Amino acid sequence: MYMLTQEILERYADVLVWGLTTARKEKFKKGDIVLIQFDLPALRLAEMLYAKLIDRGMNALQRLSMTSFMEHHFYSRAKAKQLLFIPPGERELYASLNGRIYLHAPESLTHLADVDPAVIARVQLSRKFLRDIFNEREDQGLYAWTLCTVPTKDMAKQAGLPLDDYERQLIRACYLDEQNPVGKWTAIYREVGEIKAWLNSLPVRSFLIVSQNVDLRITPGEKRKWIGISGHNIPSFEIFLSPDWRGTEGTYYANQPSFRMGNYVEGVRLRFEKGVAVSTEAQKGQDFVVKQLAMDKGAAQVGEFSLTDRRFSRIDRFMADTLFDENYGGEYGNCHIALGSSYSDTYSGNPAELDKKKKRVLGFNDSALHWDLINTEPKTVTAELTTGEKILIYENGEFCY
Repeated sequence: MYMLTQEILERYADVLVWGLTTARKEKFKKGDIVLIQFDLPALRLAEMLYAKLIDRGMNALQRLSMTSFMEHHFYSRAKAKQLLFIPPGERELYASLNGRIYLHAPESLTHLADVDPAVIARVQLSRKFLRDIFNEREDQGLYAWTLCTVPTKDMAKQAGLPLDDYERQLIRACYLDEQNPVGKWTAIYREVGEIKAWLNSLPVRSFLIVSQNVDLRITPGEKRKWIGISGHNIPSFEIFLSPDWRGTEGTYYANQPSFRMGNYVEGVRLRFEKGVAVSTEAQKGQDFVVKQLAMDKGAAQVGEFSLTDRRFSRIDRFMADTLFDENYGGEYGNCHIALGSSYSDTYSGNPAELDKKKKRVLGFNDSALHWDLINTEPKTVTAELTTGEKILIYENGEFCY
């Protein structure tokens, strides 16, 4: 039975509009330009979103992403100049957008497995300046984004689920089985705000994360704050900050597999010294991992540290999709680190003040990469305060608040 009925998709579209408007620092107004970027299987949801944005008086744009076949053809056959080609007007479009909603619905998760990972990294690096435009506009309050997943057969297959079960998981995870899912998300937003306020009141020198395969020290750094459940991702239950990458020490292990850029990766183990991953191992996808981390100077450094409280997340299955897997609740919650770029909105001051020099001074990482690597093992997270006191802030998948 097809679970994503017209009614469910309408609720999904409403939640996405809530996410987009919640994520923006300044209010949207009529005439703002919002881009809907979508994979082909997400067409029905894209059409509903388009109508809702038009009804709100916005100028809605639509863009169909490359199909899996197109992506493979591009990465495997394009010459050097074609790989680095930026369409005319692309910079101008990015500099004019006020919002963007991405509907992730990949028809294949492993279609680039036979492509040289160095080629993929080269393309990512060449487009970093476009993401920098988005980040700068977001810091100024001129732009916001959100994204979601629409299930496909290959996603369900890779997760080991029938498609209808996969869709059922998504519906529960996004609270689309509620009559008023926007109201539910608003309530969660308020409740998690109390946990963020508590975390941000603690004068923390460092965090120690310990599980069976993780022994990692994270240094938050100066002028940082915890953020999360801000509307940027649907669903999202994580609370995170962008630490001072220079203070990362120890071992991290991702026990959850990862599908990234058409490649499958499993069992990533990293050892950090003075903030840099000096040792990289993967049970599967080793070559891809190594070349992703060699993309630029910041790719082997941490840009995000995140924790998910299992009391909010209804996700209890591996979903073969980072958006869901990084928000896994299950029995023990999850933590993840992201290698690569940091989030300037975790700066406790005005993000618009954060120029490149100030980011370097404060240890905000800069990279074309942002790759979330997830650990769902039972763990403890201990905060060492500037007073020397140590307190437990996370255990058994829950914040100790």
